[in-house]
Amino acid sequence: MEKLELAGKQVLVVGAGLSGVSAAKFLTSKGANVSLYDDKPMESLSDQAKELFSKEVTYLTGAGKEGDGVLLTTFAFMVVSPGISLQAPLLQKAAALKIPIIGELELAYVFSKGRFVAITGTNGKTTTTTLTAEIFRAARRKMLLGGNIGLPLAEQIALSEEDTTIVAEVSSFQLETTEAFCPVAAAVLNITPDHLDRHGDMAGYTAAKSNIFARQGKENYTILNYDDENTRALAEKTLGQVVFFSRKERLEQGVWVEQGKIVITWQGKKVPVVACDEIYIKGNHNLENALAATALAWFCGIDAMVIADVLRNFRGVAHRLEFVAEINGVQYINDSKGTNVDSTIKALETYPDHIIWIAGGRNKGASFDPLIPLVRERVTGVVALGESAGLIKEVAERAGIPADKIYLAKDLSDVVRHCHEIAEPGDVVLLSPACASWDMFRSYEERGDIFKNLVHTLE
Repeated sequence: MEKLELAGKQVLVVGAGLSGVSAAKFLTSKGANVSLYDDKPMESLSDQAKELFSKEVTYLTGAGKEGDGVLLTTFAFMVVSPGISLQAPLLQKAAALKIPIIGELELAYVFSKGRFVAITGTNGKTTTTTLTAEIFRAARRKMLLGGNIGLPLAEQIALSEEDTTIVAEVSSFQLETTEAFCPVAAAVLNITPDHLDRHGDMAGYTAAKSNIFARQGKENYTILNYDDENTRALAEKTLGQVVFFSRKERLEQGVWVEQGKIVITWQGKKVPVVACDEIYIKGNHNLENALAATALAWFCGIDAMVIADVLRNFRGVAHRLEFVAEINGVQYINDSKGTNVDSTIKALETYPDHIIWIAGGRNKGASFDPLIPLVRERVTGVVALGESAGLIKEVAERAGIPADKIYLAKDLSDVVRHCHEIAEPGDVVLLSPACASWDMFRSYEERGDIFKNLVHTLE
């Protein structure tokens, strides 16, 4: 999509969540005539969304989920929220009419004055994005943070200047609707089964992720996880300069671990960064996140000493292996951001044994079978809830967890009550659902916050 004059244009924004509301605000500020479509009644929308309708934004609803009654031919283009599938009837009708459809990420890219550094992957996106932003901030670069991390990019771009770097977490949903998006540095952290209910299969999911570097050239950097086979294979598909990172292998060029230290080797030069045991956030998955952030920062010109200082002090992000409390010798850990199987595997690997595992929610099309070996090895009790409670119970049974150590909970309050009753000193109560939250909660953040609040009532 080329940058165009928005004043007077008729634009339809689809979806009245955070992304849609932010897009509508931006478009209105540029003089566009905005209509916002959602199949929910207005009274169920957020206060932010309701506020828009007193500011010359037309709300279209009551037309049913297929969008019947929306006169699409009046719109110059559409901005679709990432949570809405391109297979939705309304979007299929727009595509048939050849009405341009873009997402908020593309909108932000086209109208931003700065340059983008972008991060995607099945797991680790939020930690790596936040860590990368902290490095840019410590280097005193003009920097904005946004994207799938919960800070809509449309709210950031008005603040951007020519020398601003926008550090963006981008999801496969956002990348589906890009046409021009081209970050100066793009990182793919890993690709494991997720969102197969949306993308159909791993090929579709991988293709969506690959849009992060689809328009890069030799002046750009594509940063890939060498240790992840699916990600390593993407090196053949990018025209950007490939920079591998690895915590397992020695690399002739790239960012890797040598004798317990992160090092950068590039064009015959070796730069030591920091000892791995000095990095504040622990675990192999966080070492991979640190390697990716190091690559993004260094290839954007940030000194290794600045990178090292941030790695020593960065405390991590909420809802990802977040320590909540220790009560009567029992640790309570909030990993509500563990919304897929691979993420939960990493969480279970962090604790050697005596885990009471809380899991369940909305499955996104992946098999839970890869969890069985770790559940057998490390888990002493399983508490399941939500739509996938039965599947989690089956995993526990196949892993050999005794029937009296498996509990089907009604809600999170019931979960925390039961865990408090059965946990013994030395146990780790781990909320790592391996599922999306949408069956019972608005977001994984809400799920994690409720869990934390309930745990604190035990103190």
